[in-house]
Amino acid sequence: MTLDITAIRAAAARLSGHIERTPCRYSRTLSKITGAEVWVKFENLQFTAAYKERGALNKLLLLSDAEKQRGVIAASAGNHAQGLAYHAARLGVPATIVMPKTTPFVKVQHTRDFGATVVIEGETYDDANAHARKLCAEQDLTFVHPFDDYDIMAGQGTIALEMLEDAPDLEILPVPIGGGGLISGVATAAKAVKPDIRIVGCEPAMYPSFTAKMRGVQAHCGGQTIAEGVAVKQVGELTYGVARPLIDDVLLLEEPHLEQAVSLYCNVEKTIAEGAGAASLAALLAYPERFRGKKCGLILCGGNIDTRLLASVLTRELVRAQRLVSLRIVGDDRPGLLSTVSHVIGTMGANIIEVNHNRLALDVPAKGAEFDITIETRDAQHTQDVIDALREHGYPPRTV
Repeated sequence: MTLDITAIRAAAARLSGHIERTPCRYSRTLSKITGAEVWVKFENLQFTAAYKERGALNKLLLLSDAEKQRGVIAASAGNHAQGLAYHAARLGVPATIVMPKTTPFVKVQHTRDFGATVVIEGETYDDANAHARKLCAEQDLTFVHPFDDYDIMAGQGTIALEMLEDAPDLEILPVPIGGGGLISGVATAAKAVKPDIRIVGCEPAMYPSFTAKMRGVQAHCGGQTIAEGVAVKQVGELTYGVARPLIDDVLLLEEPHLEQAVSLYCNVEKTIAEGAGAASLAALLAYPERFRGKKCGLILCGGNIDTRLLASVLTRELVRAQRLVSLRIVGDDRPGLLSTVSHVIGTMGANIIEVNHNRLALDVPAKGAEFDITIETRDAQHTQDVIDALREHGYPPRTV
């Protein structure tokens, strides 16, 4: 068995009416920022906020009645878990999901809410997968792999069919790679419909499993990436066999670009993307010369990000843009000093977020005082204007 366009078209017919046909829209602002012509496929608008529903439902609909009665099991860091749990409940199929301990709480809770039995086991996806295989054998369940399964790949490939219906002139698709299920299905469908379209894989630099396999070397994977949905130490054997001949390149992405992409989706498109979901946009930010002037289709493949992490990412982007800056000022410890400094900052139109007053720092004179003042400004130039104004008034700050 292998994967072909016939299987993907059959999956599309099977899924019709059971999942959202998500919009694929041109983004004027993201196009201006990246230099490419950007179209975004909003898979975060699926009911479980991720594309994984497609493959999971396709697999469930192909099970025999006996398999459905016994139930299914899967290992997942979140989105496959939610998609499988949701549609299994709809179809009356018992579902057990094994999730690693590092899975964001929001994904664990949603999976339980969809009716699945959740087992927390292991530090990584691979640990969870091993435990799920053990339970599968003990309880005679059907294992539904999150990516290394042709039926799963076929379901994911329906995304490309919809994208090329909505935007037939697309020239290049940067696609996130974890285990490889998404890029296998998308590349198969896209190349069948439009043979000259380019497929570019996008991997977090901390988990370069596909890149390492391409180069015939051992992958050095590890670290706390915000793209935990594609933090897989070993790409699937089936997915690699399908995808490798169809992929033109694979790009490795560092964390700052993933964070910036999440922030841009929030601030520009007014939509929520998790780290893995924003990987294709991160590729345009990290390698603009590869995409400049080309019609690019981005799959915003998931929006299940922990709210605390999202808040941190958005705040960190303000710091990177120098819109949120901490200034350290050393001055005389006398009444009115803080009032004077605050007046200068306020007159310049900046907003004071936080003030820390330190009289005990040993590198400050005994009759002096040290202030750390966090301010919010419009942009980097506005920040510099505030710094210049403080210097002119005799309070030269330094950033900390």
